[in-house]
Amino acid sequence: MSNRVPNRTLSSAATRKRPKKAASQPPKLTIRKLPTGVRGLDDILGGGIPEFSFNVIAGTPGCGKTTLLRVIADLEHITSGSVLVNGVSPHEARLARAYGYVFQAPALFPWRTVLANVTLPLQIQGTSRADAKTIALDHLARVGLTGFEGKYPWQLSGGMQQRVSIARALSFEPRILMMDEPFGALDEITRDRLNEQLQELWQRERRTVVFVTHSIAEAVYLSTRIVVMSPRPGRIVKVIDSPLPDDRYLGLRDTTAFIQVAHEVREALADGHHD
Repeated sequence: MSNRVPNRTLSSAATRKRPKKAASQPPKLTIRKLPTGVRGLDDILGGGIPEFSFNVIAGTPGCGKTTLLRVIADLEHITSGSVLVNGVSPHEARLARAYGYVFQAPALFPWRTVLANVTLPLQIQGTSRADAKTIALDHLARVGLTGFEGKYPWQLSGGMQQRVSIARALSFEPRILMMDEPFGALDEITRDRLNEQLQELWQRERRTVVFVTHSIAEAVYLSTRIVVMSPRPGRIVKVIDSPLPDDRYLGLRDTTAFIQVAHEVREALADGHHD
């Protein structure tokens, strides 16, 4: 049975035209000379992470993937070096709401409805209650949750809770979306479905994404570029530009091209262990 026809849950409500890439887009993220703990960043990422790219940081648990993401998001502070987000410091980018952040757990308030969870950051930044509701309902529609706005988190499955978290992160239209192993705790079937839906969402809206995972299949399926990290001390051992077509579908995982990229990632991870 073919998997060629993709699941359209995330794209059924609000379809946008895909932004055209300029001939030479400025990088959205630039990282230079971070201290020990995450090494090799100046050579690999000093040139920046391009706009509209889907970047996956892959590596074994404890190698520094989440630490790197938290540094970019101004959740961890560096002692030397520099990180620029849209040309400004992570702190300035956070205050300007330049990025959305999806955590490993959904981090929803159990006493607030789905709609109230998504409107919360909008209301905190001063959006009127009526406008916040309109925006939240639109983003819930984008992630296939129309009709669930009155439910509470405990009434939803784990995958649905993470979709609420994604809607909340996108509600203020950030230019960058950072995702820290958002599907790591889900069963394989749900994870596959959300991978497919996330890819469709990215294809439609083309935000710059930085996504952390320790799953090789997930890294290859989602990314336009894979950053492979070695275990402690964390360092970047290889960056792989994906040769896969833009149009992704689950059946792609059975193709020779997909298997070759997965093998390249696996070899880079193994080389990192031996160094």
